[in-house]
Amino acid sequence: METSSGRFARFPASVYARGEEPDPRFSLANERTFLAWIRTALGLLGAAAALVAFDLPLASWSRQSAAIALTACAVVAVASGWVGWWSNERALRLRRSLPGFVGGALLAAMLAGTVVILVVGLVQG
Repeated sequence: METSSGRFARFPASVYARGEEPDPRFSLANERTFLAWIRTALGLLGAAAALVAFDLPLASWSRQSAAIALTACAVVAVASGWVGWWSNERALRLRRSLPGFVGGALLAAMLAGTVVILVVGLVQG
């Protein structure tokens, strides 16, 4: 989508329409962090698929519950990555302090719960 000045609009406008361009190194580092969250989500989805695809010595309920939990963890990882990228990029453009981040704590708690499900399923399996 081209703007009236002939330049292409950048997505999301809620980030790029305000403030000044930060040092490109900081924006690129922010993008790399976002991509790391995406890679984490893909790994979690792969683990969920492996739980369903392979015949592991787990109780059936445990395997399915853990696969659903890992899929939910992947969704949380993607959402955390997006919110983190958005808030950091906006803070950089407005020359404000970078915001705190809580997405990792939520993901860690969810993964701990998934491990409990797997251990109980292994004992019962």
